[in-house]
Amino acid sequence: MSGTTFYEDRVIRQFAVMTVVWGIVGMVVGVLIAAQLYWPALNFDVEWLSYGRLRPLHTNAVIFAFGGCGIFATSYYIVQRTCHAPLFAPKLAAFTFWGWQAVIVLAAITLPLGMTQGKEYAELEWPIDLLITLVWVAYGVVYFGTIVKRRVRHIYVANWFFAAFIITIAILHVFNSLAIPASPWKSYSVYPGAVDAMVQWWYGHNAVGFFLTAAFLGMMYYFIPKQAERPVYSYRLSVVHFWALISIYMWAGPHHLQYTALPDWAQSLGMVFSLILLAPSWGGMINGIMTLSGAWHKLRTDPVIKFMIVSLSFYGMSTFEGPMMSIKTVNSLSHYTDWTIGHVHSGALGWVAMITVGCIYSLLPRLLALPGMYSNRLIEQHFWVHTIGVVLYIASMWIAGLTQGLMWRATNPDGTLTYTFVESLNATYPYYLGRLVGGVLVVVGMLIMAWNVWKTFQMARDARPIPVAAPAHA
Repeated sequence: MSGTTFYEDRVIRQFAVMTVVWGIVGMVVGVLIAAQLYWPALNFDVEWLSYGRLRPLHTNAVIFAFGGCGIFATSYYIVQRTCHAPLFAPKLAAFTFWGWQAVIVLAAITLPLGMTQGKEYAELEWPIDLLITLVWVAYGVVYFGTIVKRRVRHIYVANWFFAAFIITIAILHVFNSLAIPASPWKSYSVYPGAVDAMVQWWYGHNAVGFFLTAAFLGMMYYFIPKQAERPVYSYRLSVVHFWALISIYMWAGPHHLQYTALPDWAQSLGMVFSLILLAPSWGGMINGIMTLSGAWHKLRTDPVIKFMIVSLSFYGMSTFEGPMMSIKTVNSLSHYTDWTIGHVHSGALGWVAMITVGCIYSLLPRLLALPGMYSNRLIEQHFWVHTIGVVLYIASMWIAGLTQGLMWRATNPDGTLTYTFVESLNATYPYYLGRLVGGVLVVVGMLIMAWNVWKTFQMARDARPIPVAAPAHA
């Protein structure tokens, strides 16, 4: 077919596969450290296997390896299909794949060795930070270059979410990572004390807000209408959702620092903006769920739609719970307890993982020119195993967290503490086993997905490149 232009899908296939691979790796590490909290001897007295070294490896693997590869795969797929143009600079796109894998492997080596900046979600040392910056700039060039060369005038709302995510994460990463190198694998932040804490949680919460929310909302706004074969419920609401979310999210970070050395006005500001965030967050959730209007029957027959809609339910729950936990009186009970862990995993395993898995299941058959995945029954099994695992996990952590918070603040009439810390630990110990079982179920679900993906690729060995669609068929 001389003169035919094809989509650049090779890099998407690579990222899609590694999404599944790193999902399994990151979640297996999570299960291991959950088991260590129940059976501490499982660190085998090996420093590289200690909880303090493996925990940041788990968070980085799940967020940046699993979630990041999912974002790369879906954003490259969406921007080409909505712009009716192949990727700009495909060799640069290939560099983003190999560069991102290099970042992940370096993280897997350095974090167990104790090479860390000690910043939540930003533990990696300065040479890796530089590589991340280089990959991210390449990603921005490819993404925005594709939008510039688009063959349609309109820029679909999913691309606005991805664009805001790319720009904001670049700013957050650069400024939070400013450090003075002391050796090839050790550096010190340029910020002092409370300023460092403020910059860190400006980064930390916006990593949640843009990496784990805006990007995945971009996925949602494309793949739910596509899978449901319905137009988005309200395009106007999606635009309002976008501008409200990105305008407000930046100010919510101080709620991580309630009752600390941070100035009280900054703490209160974080609380107020967190409460305001509830409105755009729920607007987006309602927009996504209501896109199924006229197609509710698909929930009975299409397990991919189940993943997507239940993920939105977790998104709504998490974005209600987060603002509530930012209220100072609630925060005094919840902070530093396992309630926070339950909240984080409600968002990470409920919202982020489920929308990612749903989108990969939706994307792969289209990418490989197949009528569907190898087995719909396996997708159904994955859905139920994952959902039960997540509910068991977060319920265990909610109960454990409330127990801890109430026991820590209980006092006798003379003002002394009613319970020792060890007594509170003993009271929450059974719920750590519940968390472990929930985590194991999530890993089992990912293994089911890996088998389904493997068999789907076997079905598509002779798949040919897909030609770019004409704008009239958007």
